[in-house]
Amino acid sequence: MSNINLLPDLISRSAARRPDAIALTYGRQSMSYEVLQQSLAAFVGCLVGLGAQRGERIAIYLEKRPETVVASFGATAAGCVFVPLNPLLKAEQVAYILRDCNARVLVTSRERLSLLDPVLSSCRELRHVLLVDGEPRPEDPGHPSQLCWNELLQSPTRAGHRVIDADMAAILYTSGSTGKPKGVVLSHRNMVSGAASVASYLENRAEDTLLAALPLSFDAGFSQLTTAFHVGARVVLLNYLLPQDVLKALARENVTGLTAVPPLYIQLSRLEWPAAIGQHLRYFANTGGRMPRETLAVLRARLPQSKPFLMYGLTEAFRSTYLPPEEVERRPDSIGKAIPNAEILVLREDGSLCAANEPGELVHRGALVGMGYWNDHEKTAERYKPLPVTVPGRAAGLTLPEIAVFSGDTVRMDEAGFLYFIGRRDEMIKTSGYRVSPTEVEEVIYATRLVGECVAFGIDHPTLGQAIQVIATAGADGDPDVATLLAECRVRMPAYMVPASIVVRPGPLPRNPNGKIDRRTLADDFTSGQGQGVSKGKS
Repeated sequence: MSNINLLPDLISRSAARRPDAIALTYGRQSMSYEVLQQSLAAFVGCLVGLGAQRGERIAIYLEKRPETVVASFGATAAGCVFVPLNPLLKAEQVAYILRDCNARVLVTSRERLSLLDPVLSSCRELRHVLLVDGEPRPEDPGHPSQLCWNELLQSPTRAGHRVIDADMAAILYTSGSTGKPKGVVLSHRNMVSGAASVASYLENRAEDTLLAALPLSFDAGFSQLTTAFHVGARVVLLNYLLPQDVLKALARENVTGLTAVPPLYIQLSRLEWPAAIGQHLRYFANTGGRMPRETLAVLRARLPQSKPFLMYGLTEAFRSTYLPPEEVERRPDSIGKAIPNAEILVLREDGSLCAANEPGELVHRGALVGMGYWNDHEKTAERYKPLPVTVPGRAAGLTLPEIAVFSGDTVRMDEAGFLYFIGRRDEMIKTSGYRVSPTEVEEVIYATRLVGECVAFGIDHPTLGQAIQVIATAGADGDPDVATLLAECRVRMPAYMVPASIVVRPGPLPRNPNGKIDRRTLADDFTSGQGQGVSKGKS
């Protein structure tokens, strides 16, 4: 069996082993591994024919569709770097990323290109736009050339540039808590090692069918492709409008593996699931935040044969921890232990190891640590730092530093080595001399079963430092009585954790491009006077 060193090797090896196996399903269309590999080769010829150089960035602004996959893996096969743009981004956000990463080629659709018309002239490094549908417009001196996807894929076969596994493969832009998006640079080694690690503990196999419901611009979303291709499994590409669409796809396609974020699982838990799903869904995995206990309990009751995998990750290191299904009953609040081929440390500010159950910063070391933030020395230096020489695995005789990801997340590790998420350092609420995790507040409120969704954050207060503010949506029985909800909080929380105010507003709550509830936007809107809801209560 050939070694997998580069990202496109995931496809070429599966194509060599099982050429007729289905790699992708999109609506009523399916694509075998052999055809997918041929499409990659054609795309390589296209990029090299256009003069794309080693390491140049190829941006992709599309919904989930086969061309998105071909362009992503094909760009790396050509020796270039793919930059997936979330299809929910607006024109100015897309233009910022295109300028920031100096994209040379943009793969998009006619409809999306029309949205970008007002801003493309500002992207001076962009040379070509590849349209996956429709005919190109006549040449416009103020815009990059437009080319037809189908015609370009008839280009003569050409070899891509030589690359090694330490070279760049992708730049994934994350929605930072403040400021402009940050481009996380990942190497071939990062992505291939991540695929092997995740596929090993999820026990993925060639017979699996994975549902790609998350955006492919999100590391956990793209991971559905890499883990499936690593074992020769099938991926179903889904662009859903309603949670019900996800359930229909799970049933229709006999999906065996689902990975989603807590807000989607919260919505899915309120729906009636076709009984057939539980017969073939082998596992469901959570990422992008802690799964509320109540939601997890509902899912486990509806899917008694499906294994739950609770995971934690950060784009800067792809994936960090998972909780084995057999531990979920005993430790439902844990984010687990390090994934295979990674080490997770909990460090104090001075770089020393924390004691058991002592809060500290989660630090990730190993093959999945990314290459830093694109074009941003300052933020890279904040997050990617040399490991202290005193940590395990660093012998005194090693003279070169090892760079690890300092996550900015506060966690604790119990005596058995299981990790527990406490909160983001920049989201922790400081009230009455205490540091309160907003996710802990939300967990208690979810447990009341009186709300649909909720988000907690701190607002300035003259005596408390910060007061805890909660915004919630109606539950299954309609708008909750705020007084009752606050009374439940007083019963379930210490006094300093009880929200000062709860606002009920129509749902769903806004998401960021990765599908997570946008805590930062909600907090900013509230403090600027835009957070009025239909009901409000104070403690």
